[in-house]
Order: sequence, then C-alpha cells, then structure tokens
Amino acid sequence: MIISSATDYREAARRKLPPFLFHYLDGGSGTESTLRANVDDLQEVALRQRVLKGSESLDLGTEWFGVKQDLPIALAPIGLAGMYARRGEVQAAHVAAERNIPFIQSTVSVCPLQEVAAQSARPIWCQLYVLKDRGFMRDYLRRARELGIKTLVFTVDMPVPGARYRDAHSGMSGRSGPLRRVFQAMTHPRWAFDVGVFGRPHDLGNISAYRGNPTGLVDYMGWLAANFDPGIDWADLQWIRDEWNGPMVIKGILDADDARDAKAFGADGIVVSNHGGRQLDGALSTARALPSIAAAVKGDLTIFADSGIRTGLDVVRLLALGADGVLIGRAFIYALAVGGAAGVRNLLAILEKDMRTSMVLTGVKSVREIDGRILA
Repeated sequence: MIISSATDYREAARRKLPPFLFHYLDGGSGTESTLRANVDDLQEVALRQRVLKGSESLDLGTEWFGVKQDLPIALAPIGLAGMYARRGEVQAAHVAAERNIPFIQSTVSVCPLQEVAAQSARPIWCQLYVLKDRGFMRDYLRRARELGIKTLVFTVDMPVPGARYRDAHSGMSGRSGPLRRVFQAMTHPRWAFDVGVFGRPHDLGNISAYRGNPTGLVDYMGWLAANFDPGIDWADLQWIRDEWNGPMVIKGILDADDARDAKAFGADGIVVSNHGGRQLDGALSTARALPSIAAAVKGDLTIFADSGIRTGLDVVRLLALGADGVLIGRAFIYALAVGGAAGVRNLLAILEKDMRTSMVLTGVKSVREIDGRILA
C-alpha cells in the first residue's frame, strides 16, 4: 500500500490492528457527530491564496514556555499507545526528540514515565487526569518531577466517560471482551507478534508503579471507571497548581469563559479540545470553538488545539484561527501502528511538507506570520 497521508495510515492501521484496538482509537462518543465535525469543519476553513510573495525561505519553528521547537506540533497524550506498536510510547518519544518537538505521555500509557523519559533524548511532557485517587495524582507528580519533567498537561474534560458505543461492539468492553480480544489477536498475526509477544509487559505502567502490582486492561477499565470525579471544580485543583512549579497546560477547553477561568487558575496554556469527539457528542468542533477562545485569552495563555487534524494544511488552518501550536493524536498513532518509529517519522515529514506548501501558497514566511490575515 502506498502511504502519502494520514488517511492512508488510517486504512493501513485498520487492516493491521485487532478491531478492539482500531475502534478504541478511531471511534468517538454517541453517534460520533462531533468526531465527524472535527474533520469536516476544519476542512471548510478557507484560506487566502496569495502569489509572488517571495516565500522561498520558510521558518517553521516556534517557542513554547521558553523552549524552541522545530515545528508547531506536539504528539498528544494517547492512552494505551504502547498497545499499537512494541513499546509504542518509547518509539514515539524517540522520534519527537529527533524532530525537536514535545512528546506528551498519557497517564494511562503502557510504558511507565521512567522508561520513556530514560530513553528520550529530549525532555518529555506528561499528562494527568483529574482523579478521585489523590494519592495516585501526588505520586505521579512526584515521579514526574524526579525525572526532570517540566511541563504538565492537565486534562479536565473527563469527569465522566463519554458514551463510546463502538467499544461494546468491538470487544474493548463487555462481558465477552477478553475472549473476543484473544481471538482478534490470533487473527492479526503481525500485530500479535510485534506487540502481543514482543511488546510485553502489557500492563498500565504508571498505575502499576503506584499500585505495586501489574494493572492489565480489565483492571484499567475498572480503575478508571472508579476514579472519574464529576464533583471536581477549580478550587479543588489549587493544590496541583501550588505543587507543580513548571508550565501547566489545561486540556479540554471549549468555552471562552472556561479559558478565562484557566487563566485565573494560574495555567500557562490551554488545549482547545473536545477530546477528539470522545466525550460530549454534539459539542463544538475545535475549529468552531477556537476563534472565540483566542479572542478571549490570546497573548495571556499559550493556546494549543487538537482534534480533526489530518494534514499539514490543517495545522496551518488552526494556527490561522488562533492557536499557537497543535497536538497530533490519532494521526500519529495510525502511523505508529503501521510502521513504528519509522511511520511516525514519515508522518511528520508529510505534515511538514504540507505546511511548507500551504505557507508558500498563502504568502507567509514563518509560523509567526500565520494568523487571521490569511483566512479567506
């Protein structure tokens, strides 16, 4: 199969992965209307095509929290990434370090923080959920600090799990889930050998490090369900801001008032995100939510955006709508599943090439010049 885009990687991943893993990654909540809108609304953002602007030399670099980045892209925190390729978080972090961009490790990663941080040539970022188990949260923050991690991405849009119907149909959840997952692994031998046999251990590394015993997929679903905290509010989280002395990015903002609250809380940045369409079905797409949020806090907070990004042109669109950077999620996991580190490396090269083409055709010479002036 010829690979020339994230869409090609998605199709290749669909063929290679057991269905329970593919649909866990690919799916959204409810009828998946927000999942679709993330892509469709972003593709409808029109740009001004300009000519004869002398854009031969381009600068795709940027700076976040005093650290220079070679691209305005970070690899988003994706749960269970290590189930998509052998020690997947380690492979992705290695490529991110090569490209001088951040890799953000999920709380519910397969590889523990210490394994990924030790093998990355560049400091990683880490992500944390709001959980009832404050002991776990404190332990996680302590381990992150001891590993020299400076930037925390704090996800606030999962007080309850979204209604993800695909998981029940695919075998990711349900009473017959374990048996179905074993059968699916047997019928997908490339994945079974790469990850199933040689990618062990398959436990949730960060949770296992805290609990002192392996935490598998069944335990993971139960532990998460027991730890969602719908009663949390900003005041309950002040201890985290007090305890974490590095940059803190609040992930899951879709409303300008919430962005202002994040600023008042003391956040350094936000991620405009609907969790990839996996939480409130019918919520605004990122492309539609971003402009009003940027109007409210641009310049006060570093604004990231995710959800629906499939091309380098999409990256440019989100920057033009007001983002300072983007988080790539599903797209890089599709590539990781298909080709491991080489797949992620190739995807980033494709995105960079797309960005360069888009910048020349919109007449901008640097990421700093990408703003609302290039919107049609």
